[in-house]
Formats: sequence, C-alpha cells, structure tokens
Amino acid sequence: MTNFIISNNTQIKIEGKPLTAIKKAVAILKRDLDAVLEESAIPANVIKILFEKAYQLEEETFQICFSDCGTEMLIKASDELGAVYGILYISRYYLGIQPFWFWDNQVINKVAKIEIPMKSYQSTPAKVRFRGWFVNDEVLLMGWKNDPNDQGVWEAVFEALLRCGGNMVIPGTDNNSRLNRNLASNMGLWITHHHAEPLGAEMFARQYPEAEANYSKHPDLFEKLWREAIIEQKESKVIWNLGFRGQGDRPFWADDPTYTDAKSRGQLISQIITKQYELIHEYIENPQFCTNLYGEIMELYQQGYIQTPKNIIKIWADSGYGKMVSRRQGRHNPRIPSLPNPLDQGPHGLYYHVTFYDLQASNHLTMLPNSPQFVIDELQKALGCQVDHFYIINSGNIKPHTYLLDLVSQIWEYGKVNIDQHLDSFIAQRYTTHRAEISQIYQDYFQSTLPYGQHEDEKAGEQYYHYSIRNIIYHWLKNHETATKLIWLTGAIPFEDQIQWLLDRTSTIASNWESLYQQALNVQKQLTGQEQENFSNSILLQIQLHHTGCQGLIYLCRSYQSHLLKKDLDAYIFAQEGKAQIEAGLTAMNQVQQGRWEHFYRNDCLTNVELTVYCLQTLCLYLRMIGDGPSFYQWEKEYLYAKSDQKVELVTNFSKPLTDNELAKNLKSKISLKSL
Repeated sequence: MTNFIISNNTQIKIEGKPLTAIKKAVAILKRDLDAVLEESAIPANVIKILFEKAYQLEEETFQICFSDCGTEMLIKASDELGAVYGILYISRYYLGIQPFWFWDNQVINKVAKIEIPMKSYQSTPAKVRFRGWFVNDEVLLMGWKNDPNDQGVWEAVFEALLRCGGNMVIPGTDNNSRLNRNLASNMGLWITHHHAEPLGAEMFARQYPEAEANYSKHPDLFEKLWREAIIEQKESKVIWNLGFRGQGDRPFWADDPTYTDAKSRGQLISQIITKQYELIHEYIENPQFCTNLYGEIMELYQQGYIQTPKNIIKIWADSGYGKMVSRRQGRHNPRIPSLPNPLDQGPHGLYYHVTFYDLQASNHLTMLPNSPQFVIDELQKALGCQVDHFYIINSGNIKPHTYLLDLVSQIWEYGKVNIDQHLDSFIAQRYTTHRAEISQIYQDYFQSTLPYGQHEDEKAGEQYYHYSIRNIIYHWLKNHETATKLIWLTGAIPFEDQIQWLLDRTSTIASNWESLYQQALNVQKQLTGQEQENFSNSILLQIQLHHTGCQGLIYLCRSYQSHLLKKDLDAYIFAQEGKAQIEAGLTAMNQVQQGRWEHFYRNDCLTNVELTVYCLQTLCLYLRMIGDGPSFYQWEKEYLYAKSDQKVELVTNFSKPLTDNELAKNLKSKISLKSL
C-alpha cells in the first residue's frame, strides 16, 4: 500500500455547505501546514472535507478515508463539530501539532513531507456528552494585550479547547462572556453560563444600579433581562443555565434578607427556575437546560428544597480543590457530598476546578495542589454515579494549567487514563532531553504542597502564602488582634498563636520546596534554547512561586515573634528577608514575560504578588521607624561602622542614612539569619 503524502502543495477543499466553524478549522489546518512543511516540488494532492448530514455517522464523529486513486484524503462528517474534529485530528496526529501548542510554546521543526499510510480511521463518540471549560478569573488574559478584547487571545483559547475534544464553553466571566460568546459559537462551540449569571443575562445591579436587587420587588426587571438574553443567543447552540444567586456570586439572600429560612429560599429558587424554563420555551425548540448545585444551592437541594423539571442537567460541583464536596465559603465548610444518589433522576453534570480563587489558599498562578491521581479518582467516582452528561472545567488563564487540563480531557474523551503514560507523553511532546528528570519534577510538585487542613483535598496553592502575609501585616500594624480572615485556617485563637500556627504548619514543607527548586534549577541549566525557556515559563516558575511564598511567610512569622520580644533589629532583618523572597518570586514572573508572553502577568490582581511586596515594604518601613528612628542611622552606626567610629557623632554628617535595601543588604552580610 502506498502512502498519502502531505506537502506544502497539498490543497484543502470543502464540499457541502461551508459553515463558519468548518472554515475556521480549515484556516487553522492551512496555518499548521505552513508551519510544518518546507517548500517542495512534490505534486499537489487534496485533503477534502465532505460535510453531509446524510452520512450515517454518530454525532460529532468523523471518518478519514482515501480515494481509490490515492490522491485525495477524505474527511467525512455529518455535523459541524464532527468535521472540525476531523480537521484537527489531521493537524495533531499527522502534522504533530499538539493541543496546547500555543500555550506551551511547542517547538515545531519543518519537514519536506509527511507520509501517511492510506488506512481508514473512524472516530468514536466522547464519553461525556457536553464537555468544556469555564474560562474564569481570566485576569491574566485580560491584562496581557494592550487591547483587552483582543480576539486573537480568545481564538487561541477556543482552539485549544476544540483540540482537547471540548464542545462547550463559558467564554469568560461577566462582561467577557458576553463579548466572546459569538466568537465561541462561530468556532462551533456550545455556549453555557456562569452559575452567577443565569441564562447569560446582564447583572441586575449593573443594569439597574438605583434599584434594589430583589426579585420579590422587581420580578419584571429580572425577567426583562432574562428575555433579552434569550433573544440575543437564540441563534446559537446554548445549554441554558437556570438558577438564581445574588449579585457578585453570592447567595441572593445577602441582598434580600426577608428570606430567612431554607424552605423559603429553596421555594423562590425553584419558582425562578420554572419561570426561566418557560421563558426559553417561548423562543427555542427542544432547548437544552442545566442548573448548578453549587455552594449554598447544594445544601438547599440536599435538604429537599430545590425542585427542577426532570430534563434539566443537574451540575454537581467540587470543593474548589478537586474534592466532590460542597465548597468552603469563608468559615462555613459543611463539606456536603456533591454526587447524586441512585434516586436522583435525570442527566447529571460536573463543575470541576483545576484552578480556583477563594481569597484563602487556592491556586491561580500555579497548578492544583492536589495530585493527578486524586483528580482522576474523583472524576471516575463521579462517572460511577452517572455524572457523564456535562463537564465544565474551571480553566482559569489556561497557560498555568495545561497539564491538568490535558489530563482531564482524557477522562471526558475516554472515561479513563493511565496517569504515568499520560505524563510521559505530555513531557515527550515538550522536551527532547532530560525527560525522566522533568517527569520526576512534576510528580514531586504534587508531593510538596502544604496540607493545611484535616481533609485530603485541603492542600495549599500559592494564594495561601500571599493572603496570609497580607492579613498578618494588616492586623500587626492595626491592633494585634486575632486576624479574622485567618480564623477559617487557624481557628479563633489569639493573634500571637495564629502566627505560631502558621509558622509551625508552613515550616513542615519548606524543605520540600527548597529541594524541588534546586532540582528544577539544575535541570533548567542543562536545557537549551526554546526548551529551556519553556521550562522556566512553566513548572520552574510555579515551583519558585511556592518556594518564595513559603519562605516569605516563614520569615514574616519570625519577624513578628522577634518584635514581641522587643528585638526590633531582628524583626527588621527577618521582614526584609521575607520581602526579598517575595520579590524573587515577582522577579521570576517578570523574567519569563518575553516574546509571546510579554505582559502576561501584568494584571496579576488575584494572587497579586506585587501587593504582597508592597505590604512587606510597609512593614519594613514601620520596623525601621520604631527601631532606627528618628535619626535612621543608629543601626548603621552600631553594626556597620568600625568600632573606632561608633561614638564619633560627626561621622554621620558626611552621608545620608542608608536606604532600606542598602541597610538590609549590609546588615545581612554582618549578621547571620541563623544566629537570630
């Protein structure tokens, strides 16, 4: 059997109605052909897309076969997404373009031709019917380009999702979702909605800022927004998210305190779901519906107070840290199991986080702190409970989370995955050398994270360090009273004891991150070119953020304890070292913002490493003020002057006092931190 040869002269043709999504996929394939193939004199042949509803192919599947003469590769599909997946299959498995080629800076080497055995291929339906990403807390994407609405960024997001076999998206948070849903729809994706934005409608508080966001008082205004959202989206493929939460992603009774008990709250939510259901049927034939059993809604549902029509997909949510239990909200952490029992009829879905933002201990710039095996166990447990109709994965800003997004896509595609084989493949797609060492670094990453609570999923992301540091400094400088926003973590204990709790717990994993950082740094030095840059911009940076955050928090705790003992110089040195650690993390973030990734971390407003530096700088100024003021040369004279000059007052008139950074650097050279 001869081979079919793809060269730079290969043409792509579409037969059948050229729908927008198919044309966009063809444009992607042409771009990939240009990236992979050199100029050649190889005779032209054809890749032909045959899009015809009469083909007896299952939904969203495709067939690849070849003409008898061998000059045509045929992609057959009976629906739009089937054709799109067939086109992207060629890009991935024949041209070698990986799903996250853009986000992981895949190194692409040009070749003269690609030979393919002329053997037919038939795809199979995915394990999960609706599967996709919630591009949530996407602040890095928003701040990356000078134009925050740059459609190129969002095309790259949706392309990666399609390459992972996804067919559904919440295309951003709040305004972003409305701005991007037409593009997502044009690329063939189903649209669904944030649980805080039912039907994808505009927020009541934004449209009616002078009115009280109270459904009982303004049902007509709420229903007007819902109706407008239905009309706006009725030409797209939509899975309509029904429900009712308050403004700003919180319980509605925070804005309407007249609902004081679970029964009345559940009755109102059920009433609203029914109303939304009826409104959609006025405009849409055979609509698809879903509703989120999330946070407080889960509690109401489990108590029997939420009633929904039978054909609505019920979406069960994880803790934010990957465990299928209700999420912690502030100090409230009931951990209600979040999977259906056999009596829960109807289709079931899943809302799962590989990245999260809770202003406590979540991961935003770094990977989920729980292991891949933990993730797969939870997802397969959900599949065992018939949660297989809908997967929406919180994908955040994509780039920091490509490993776990790729892993989860294997579950929604096949229902299973071999973690070791997947990791080997993931590394092999990105590196040509030191693969075993890099694979070990990924494995060790998940073994190094901080267990902050008693439950298996309670592991800390990088936000644990930064929010703890900022809360400590605030209460230290204000009143030394118990840090209220740390009670969820330490319990309601005195501030001094909270500091000790954090020091004890964080110190347990400091050596993990130090060891892993040195290990990763050693590998990074042995890599070259683009692969070295890619390593620095992914796993190494994430390790640095954990390592520097961990050290920064430990030094801050030691600073406070020195301050209590009235050792202000020691407190100052520890605080300066803590600041230096966090600055090192910030420097690492800045150093990787090159080329395509220039300004990628510019809008880091959720973890906000720069704000942590600012808070530590404020503390250092305070400690110097009370310990070295009002002259601001006492420490310099006592520890840095020669003994013969220490009592000569005139000497200080010849130069300005050292800056904080100069003073800290010189003091550190004279005083060992280990001796403090």
